[in-house]
Amino acid sequence: MSMRRNRNGVRKERIIMLASSALVLTALTVTGVFVRSSRQKEDESNVIDFSVIENDTQELADNTLVEENMDTIFAEVGTDDLDYDPNFQEANSDRVENPNAIGNITGRETESEEDKKPEKEVEVEDQSKKEPLKEDDKKAEETESNKEEPDEGMIDESEETMAEEPEDTEAIATTIQPILDFNEEDRLVWPIVGDILINYSMDKTIYFPTLEQYRYHPAIVISATEGENISAAADARVISVSYDSHLGNTVVMDLGNQYELTYGQLDNITVTEGSYVACGDIIGSVASPTRYYSTEGANVYFKLTKDGEPVNPMSRLKD
Repeated sequence: MSMRRNRNGVRKERIIMLASSALVLTALTVTGVFVRSSRQKEDESNVIDFSVIENDTQELADNTLVEENMDTIFAEVGTDDLDYDPNFQEANSDRVENPNAIGNITGRETESEEDKKPEKEVEVEDQSKKEPLKEDDKKAEETESNKEEPDEGMIDESEETMAEEPEDTEAIATTIQPILDFNEEDRLVWPIVGDILINYSMDKTIYFPTLEQYRYHPAIVISATEGENISAAADARVISVSYDSHLGNTVVMDLGNQYELTYGQLDNITVTEGSYVACGDIIGSVASPTRYYSTEGANVYFKLTKDGEPVNPMSRLKD
């Protein structure tokens, strides 16, 4: 008995399993069919119908053509066609008029062909007025061509002016940058009038009061008054403007042919490096003496060199 019961229980379980499996498969099948149909509807809604777009584009083109050629179409149809009313005017638009109407609501008659004739005549007159302008333009062009090509016997003043300009330019250049040619025969002017405090001496030593020493001296020291103007001793170009603890503010100038002048103990210098000075031009004033010349007092240091070697300034200064 127990064996039969077990077999019946197993059969019932198998039947239940088969039935449940069938139900699950049926449910899945139904669900799949439903999902597939819904997806197909979505896909169909997302599909773009290009044929419809082409048809719409063609309709727009046709409508545009109709609007552009409206006058031609109306002319071909004629005024007897019931679809076209030349006297048409919108309601409540007193100021809107149909210019092609035979007669508008206000009762004004259309322009006749005789009224249109004056417009043509005006156009002809305008064209006749334009033609003389062209002749004037031709005359103006002929006048300009005559100006561009002067007669052989006439003198072109512009050419003479252009020829004279280089000469003026050269003269200015010569004034700004003079040729420096100082030689052994040329003489220097005194930069300031005064006594010689310390003379030139390169062959033997001389006494320096402030230093209380005997030394060689490659220049001369000229007595001066503080604030007195100092002038250029010759035409020259300024090489340098600097400060020296021994000589104070100094200016070195090129005279040409390897000659150079050095001015010391200056104040209020009026020249700059690269500038040109003429003989007698003010280059500065006398400064208070440096501590190396405190005993000698205010002075001007004046030195002449040739190829870097000292030359006695007294041999070149004018009496």
